[in-house]
Amino acid sequence: MRTLGIVILALQDQIAPKSLDIITLVKEAHWVEQAVMVTLLLFSAMSWGVIVFKYQNLGRATRQNVQFLGVFRKSSRFSEVQATCGSLPSSPLVGLFQAGYAELMAQMRSAGEHRPAEPQARPTLRSLEGVDRALLRASTTEIARLEHRVPFLATTASITPYIGLFGTVWGIMSSFLAISEAGSTSLSVVAPGIASALVATAAGLFAAIPAVYFYNDLTSRVKALANEMEDFSLEFLTIAERNFT
Repeated sequence: MRTLGIVILALQDQIAPKSLDIITLVKEAHWVEQAVMVTLLLFSAMSWGVIVFKYQNLGRATRQNVQFLGVFRKSSRFSEVQATCGSLPSSPLVGLFQAGYAELMAQMRSAGEHRPAEPQARPTLRSLEGVDRALLRASTTEIARLEHRVPFLATTASITPYIGLFGTVWGIMSSFLAISEAGSTSLSVVAPGIASALVATAAGLFAAIPAVYFYNDLTSRVKALANEMEDFSLEFLTIAERNFT
């Protein structure tokens, strides 16, 4: 048994892989591969910056939406809601409300100018469809603001694997040239170049995989906010129709 244990330990020493030294592989890589890896590192750093920024931005928008809806549903007048809008700048519902409220006021002022002899008449809307269009335009603007920089994650997810693959192909070509120059196909000639080349593919996947995941998650969060804006638009139109038509 003792002899068997010694044999097993000897075999483990022979087949145990060497530690993977990424820095050494990068240093020994061709300059084209190094340029590819620097490019992938920049893509990864920028995508993580976008991820952190957008999570903070969307989280703030969600919290302020809750605060705004609380004020909106408790207030008896739109003017009271308008007074609180300045304290909730990140809420997309504030943009919708201000657009609808501005259109509402413009129509009622216009209606008042056409009936100067009836100062006590109940204010009425000239066109509920006009308010709806104003809300729709504001919704488009707010969604574009929420989606700002998110497409960069989709770009990172789609392009970085190909950039990494380009670096790997270039490295393998360099390895074959080294074989032809050395006149030998031994692993000591081939393996270092191929190992350095494959680091580029790994770097491309390292940049792409988080970008794919967080792009999908952020897109779903934006869609949830867009649905909330659609619900608010319908609620605003219902109140406007009930009180001003």
